[in-house]
Amino acid sequence: MEHLDHVPARRGLVIFLNGTSSSGKSSIAAELLRILDEPYFHLPVDAFHAMRSRTPVPPDQLPTVLHRTWQGFHRAVAGMAAAGNNVVVDHVLSAEWRLRDCLSLFVPQDVVLVKVHCTPEELERRERGRGDRPAGLAAAQLARVHAHGVYDVDCDTTDSTPQECALRIKDFLDERPTPTAFERLRAGAGRESL
Repeated sequence: MEHLDHVPARRGLVIFLNGTSSSGKSSIAAELLRILDEPYFHLPVDAFHAMRSRTPVPPDQLPTVLHRTWQGFHRAVAGMAAAGNNVVVDHVLSAEWRLRDCLSLFVPQDVVLVKVHCTPEELERRERGRGDRPAGLAAAQLARVHAHGVYDVDCDTTDSTPQECALRIKDFLDERPTPTAFERLRAGAGRESL
C-alpha cells in the first residue's frame, strides 16, 4: 500500500439518525452502510456507553459520567467528519443540551438530520422483544426526542423497512437542499419548541 504524505482536505458528511430507543436507527444505519456509494462509519452512541469500564459508578455521580460520555461522543463524531470521514450517527436527542452541543460542533451544511420514528404501540412491542432495555424507556423519550421539530428526512419505521428508509435517505443525498435542518436550527428556526 502506498504511503500518503498528504491527503486532500475535505469535510465528511454526517447522516444523523435521531429517534427513541427501539425506533429502528441501528437497522437503518446497517442498511445505509451496505448501500451508500462511499465509505461511511457507523457511530452509535450505545457503542460509546459500552466502551466505559464496568467499574461501579456511585448513583450521585452517574449523571455527570453520562453527560461526559455524550459530550465525548459528539466531539468524536465532529472529529471524524472534520478529518473527511463520512459518518452515520445513531442518536437520541432526548435532552435539549445534546442538540445545542451538536449544533455548536458540527458543520451544519454537512449534516442530514433524519427523523426515525414509529407508533408508540410498535415501540412498546419492539422494546419487549429486545429485552435489553428498561420497559417504558422509548415511551419516556418520545415526547422530547423530536421536540425541535425540524428535519431533512422523515422515516416512519412502523410500516417502512430499514432498507426502504435507507433508500429514501440515499435518494435525498443526491440533491440536498439548502438550508439544511441543522442550518435552520442553528439560525433559530424551530428552536422555540426546544
